[in-house]
Amino acid sequence: IQKILYNLFYDVLNVEFNLWMWVRQMCKYGDFFLKLEIAEKYGVYNVIPYTAYHIERQEAYNPDNPSEVRYRYAPDGMDNLSSGMYPVPGAGGGNLENESGIFFDNYEMAHFRLLSDVNYLPYGRAYIEPARKLYKQYVLMEDAMLIHRIARAPEKRIFYMNVGSIPPNEIETFMQKTISQLKRTPFQDNKTGEYNLKYNMQNMLEDFYIPVRGNDTATKIDTTPGLQYDGIADVEYLRDKLFAALKVPKAFMGYDENTEGKATLAAQDIRFARTIERIQRIMVSELQKIALVHLYTQGYKDENLTNFELSLTTPSIIYDQERVALMTEKMTLAQSMLDSKIIPTDWIYEN
Repeated sequence: IQKILYNLFYDVLNVEFNLWMWVRQMCKYGDFFLKLEIAEKYGVYNVIPYTAYHIERQEAYNPDNPSEVRYRYAPDGMDNLSSGMYPVPGAGGGNLENESGIFFDNYEMAHFRLLSDVNYLPYGRAYIEPARKLYKQYVLMEDAMLIHRIARAPEKRIFYMNVGSIPPNEIETFMQKTISQLKRTPFQDNKTGEYNLKYNMQNMLEDFYIPVRGNDTATKIDTTPGLQYDGIADVEYLRDKLFAALKVPKAFMGYDENTEGKATLAAQDIRFARTIERIQRIMVSELQKIALVHLYTQGYKDENLTNFELSLTTPSIIYDQERVALMTEKMTLAQSMLDSKIIPTDWIYEN
């Protein structure tokens, strides 16, 4: 059995290379479908990954056997798939046999799914689902910050022009003449390629010219300061929320510099290792199904069929070290209790 499974996982499935992509797809969509190509007497000889968009899992479609599961592949996309609510034959919901697409039995398809939310059943919930809305907000906030920074950054000047004795109806002409003498904004015409020396009052980078009446001291130049707003705080707030939703230590993302004291990467690693372990359990359960199908087609039956155990690499060495340290302490304690002969040996072995 060990030889057969080594051949299956390392030569046929090539887990060393493929498993990373499979796990990534499962975490991204919540589901990952792997079509198993099975040959009589040889078992699984090839696997084809299918996109989650084209596969529908159908449960309870057969009234005679409600626990039966099958998969429907509709290559033309989701428009051909029902919205997760399956019509039950005879219940006024239409007949499933009329559906187009290719049908696969339960054993032909390995369905990796992150079962963390019952609202998504019979599908899994993507690991990044809680962060989706936050990510949208984060991107919008980043854009808003950049736009605000670019638009509000320039420092402008305000020119107060003394128009003391000029009649009101001639002020505009005087202002235009003064402005054109003081400043011309070159503007290149895209069609002709010529420079146009018009003044664009709407331009945020331009200065303001304000006519005032009064004595000679009325002519003065002020400056309006540039950006005073700090939008980066909002961006950082949303970024932190995003990390919290992903449950990945911030230091892993390369954002958290202060990792002194107990908050070292290794310690954070332990919390994260538990999350990884949960995902690994899901992967192992489906890999076990593939192994069972493979062994069954090769003629193994009954207890021989399940006479194996699969495991993935430990997510964290520190995690392992801590478990070993705990075990060592328990052993030492048990030994000292036995030596003292105060507590009954049965109690020590049990506890």
